[in-house]
Amino acid sequence: MHLLSINWNPSEVLLNLGPIQIRYYSLMFIIAFSLGYYIMKRIYTVEKIPLEYLDSLFMYTVIATLLGARLGEVFFYNWGYYQEHLIEILLPIKEDPNASLFGFINGYKFTGFAGLASHGAAIGIITALYLYRRKYEYKTLLWILDKVVIPVSIGGVFVRLGNFFNSEIVGKFTDSNFGVVFQGRGDTLPRHPAQLYEAFCYIFVFAILWYVYWKTDKKEKHGYIFGLFLVLLWTVRFFVEFVKESQGGFEDKLGDVLSTGQWLSIPFVIVGFYFMFRKTKNTASEA
Repeated sequence: MHLLSINWNPSEVLLNLGPIQIRYYSLMFIIAFSLGYYIMKRIYTVEKIPLEYLDSLFMYTVIATLLGARLGEVFFYNWGYYQEHLIEILLPIKEDPNASLFGFINGYKFTGFAGLASHGAAIGIITALYLYRRKYEYKTLLWILDKVVIPVSIGGVFVRLGNFFNSEIVGKFTDSNFGVVFQGRGDTLPRHPAQLYEAFCYIFVFAILWYVYWKTDKKEKHGYIFGLFLVLLWTVRFFVEFVKESQGGFEDKLGDVLSTGQWLSIPFVIVGFYFMFRKTKNTASEA
């Protein structure tokens, strides 16, 4: 008997606008990007960087996050499905023989961009900022990355809350009295609320990065905060994966020793340590 378990079966949809659905997951992304812009505006103002650079940076980051996360989901976790459904990779639709999109396109339904992978988002953001830095040369790439990861860390909180609303990326079943019964998935037993575990930990990741930036001189070493972000966030991800239901991917090809998410997290942590502890002579010359 699970006395402290919580029954969870919310609607994923906040608002219906004809065939278009506004989902809680989408709302969480809007909050994450809006808060991120506000934080970066404050940082750029203090650093005396013209705000016109920020508008372009914001667009690069938003597009890279969504595109990278989507492609990460496709290639890291579900290529077996998407190679047979190529149209679904970049369009917010899904094949459904009983549905009609916009009332006249039969065989598809609007789903929103469900299915995003954070490892892909990270790769996408880093790639986009490299391209951004080549066009706008006002600071080094590592300087920009040091600043961007601060709002990214708090954005992760809202993304995981969106996953919780969607009853996705759930934890394994738990024998303890505490847990969440995801009734929308047909569960009758409680699971670890892995999404909330991650969201809670990301609050601390953000707090640490915020403190290091504003209260220490570590920001003078370009790449340090970026490296610290990689170590903290992907370490959290690595350990939460132990109580998370498998998301598929390539883990079975490596003996199911670790999950796909854990294998993907290890390189990020290693790279993070490199940027934290590498020796530098002159931060002004760093790329």
